[in-house]
Amino acid sequence: MTPAPAPAAAPNPSPTAPRQRPARRALRWALALLAALVALVLLLIVLAASFDWNRLKPWVNGKVSAATGRDFAIEGDLTGRWHWPQPLESGWRHWVPGLTLQAQQLRMDNPQGFATAQAAALVPPAPPGMGRIASASATLRLLPLLSRTLLLDTLVLTAPDIVFARRQDGSNNWTFTTTEQGQERPGRDNPWDLQVGQLVIRGGWLGYADDSKDLALRVRVDNLEQGAAQSQDRYGVRLGLQGRYGKAAIEGSGLAGPVLALRERQVRFPLQLSARSGNVQVQLEGVLDNPAALSGLDFQVLLGGASMADLFPLTGLVLPNTPPFEVKGRLLGSLAPDRAVWEYRDFNGTVGDSDLHGTLRYTSGQPRPRLQGHVTSKQLRLADLGPVLGAPSGKRPQEKGTHQRPGKVLPDARFATGRWDAMDLDVAFDGEHIIRPEALPLERLSVRAVLDDRQLHLAPLRFGLARGRIDSDVLIDGRSQPLKATLKGSVEGLQLSALFPKVELMKKSFGRLDGSFELAGSGDSVAAMLASSAGRTRLFIREGTFSKEMLDLAALNLGSVIVAKLFGDDREVRLRCAVADFRVRHGMADANRVSLNTEEAIVDMTGLIDLAEEEMSLRIKPRSLQWKFLSLRTPLHVRGTFAHPQVGIDPGPLLLRAGAAVAAAAVAPAALALVPITVPGAEDDANCARLLAPLRQKAPEHPAKPSK
Repeated sequence: MTPAPAPAAAPNPSPTAPRQRPARRALRWALALLAALVALVLLLIVLAASFDWNRLKPWVNGKVSAATGRDFAIEGDLTGRWHWPQPLESGWRHWVPGLTLQAQQLRMDNPQGFATAQAAALVPPAPPGMGRIASASATLRLLPLLSRTLLLDTLVLTAPDIVFARRQDGSNNWTFTTTEQGQERPGRDNPWDLQVGQLVIRGGWLGYADDSKDLALRVRVDNLEQGAAQSQDRYGVRLGLQGRYGKAAIEGSGLAGPVLALRERQVRFPLQLSARSGNVQVQLEGVLDNPAALSGLDFQVLLGGASMADLFPLTGLVLPNTPPFEVKGRLLGSLAPDRAVWEYRDFNGTVGDSDLHGTLRYTSGQPRPRLQGHVTSKQLRLADLGPVLGAPSGKRPQEKGTHQRPGKVLPDARFATGRWDAMDLDVAFDGEHIIRPEALPLERLSVRAVLDDRQLHLAPLRFGLARGRIDSDVLIDGRSQPLKATLKGSVEGLQLSALFPKVELMKKSFGRLDGSFELAGSGDSVAAMLASSAGRTRLFIREGTFSKEMLDLAALNLGSVIVAKLFGDDREVRLRCAVADFRVRHGMADANRVSLNTEEAIVDMTGLIDLAEEEMSLRIKPRSLQWKFLSLRTPLHVRGTFAHPQVGIDPGPLLLRAGAAVAAAAVAPAALALVPITVPGAEDDANCARLLAPLRQKAPEHPAKPSK
């Protein structure tokens, strides 16, 4: 029997077959899902194209009104338009559709009861409320909505008329509050984040009204046509400014970039502006890297005006009164509120007839912002410093912060300290060459000014004068009323003949002046401080020569009269030493020891100088060393005012204002005739020691007023 053949083996199935089936199913599901998404997008596009967006206006108006705490309304049509792909995106996000919404005739009111006087004064008049916009369109991205971010690529405002206003109490209309809270809502309380990529303004008006600054400003915005000469491929918007600051009119014009990018950190937004308010003018041109934060400034800025003090409202800088000025430099940094840090670098300009150069750096902070820097003048006109101390510079009949009193000499204008609490400063100044009257050989001036918590410290305040030097330290305390001030310093090596060029041409010398001084007083002006002052001064003049002829050449008429009466008209007198030691109390300068030692006589002076009334009553008594000078036995007096002193022969009061010992004390600056201390080099001189020997050590408690 033949065995049955074995059954054929079944073929083995492919091991990849089970894997292919799930892959195919996954692919089919993916394609189906993609088709569904495409269908959904197409459906949304069809619905959006046919949807009446005006149905959403009541909902939008209510939500915006509730979020801002004021009435908001879209009074025209609201339309929507899909766009695809996204031009500003990359990758797969490039293919996600976006939505552009456009609204006509938008209106936003001010908070209930909010009103400002300056908003009513705007010209041309602004519409009621915060503003109106003829048309606004916004390009919206959809994906960021999932993370509660309202991302607008481009916001276009057509023909806006918006006024930002602030009242006297500091409240404003751009701080939004909810109707439920009734107070400013911090940004973290709002779960939605609003981001705007680009802002485009097409024509219209912007306004700013501030009752606290008495400011009403309107800005006209017009678009430049492409290819216009003014556009220069940088600018797309023309600006026109008009308004009022206080009683001064504001007018100006400018150019700006066509698109304001708010999201990018470096956009190089161009801006050019020229404006004037009263006597202050501003011109600037440059770029803003981050316009939204007012940071990344790089501008060439020109500032000019009648006085630097007028810049305070514009810049917040506390600067002194000055003659007319104009400076131009490079402004770098940030103007962000409460975080401003900027540098006005390498500026050059003029103040009066003086040149000015330097760099200033401003840093905001608490409790006060701070200004630091270094300023130099290569050719400093001495009179241009006058308004700083309250004296006129001569540039105009009457300058701001100056005052001239008939028959008076000392400046009486009040120090402008009302703004000292607005800023601290640390600024050094060097006047390399002084342009001055022939009779005042001031060669150099340098000072470091530090203002800290309303205390102004000038130290060192240094003058190069008559081939010598005056070093001083001045402190003015603006925290007290009236102001308190202290002055101390020294005089070293002043050649008095250098004060009088005609005398110097004769190869004659009035001698060398050395001394020291210290003074304290209170008052709101130089005159008031001296009127209440207390202190002491000690001055020495050594190895000099004088005569009536020399004093006539020096135009020291009073000194000439005194010397002629003491020594005769034709005699030249050799001065060994002259000492002027004054004690000052309650504004009365007592001639504690004023003497001069010559080969012919020792001449003593006694009496008082009234700094409050600017009067003097001094008596000059000569003691002849040689009997042949009998005329020296006759005392003289000088009395009268600082402006009009008189010399007499009868006993009585008299002035120390010129003459050898008398003249020497007078030719020193007025501030030197006021204080004490020791002057080692001069006090060791044998001729001076003889005069100091009888010096009284204690000042009288209540010196008498000079007789008139």
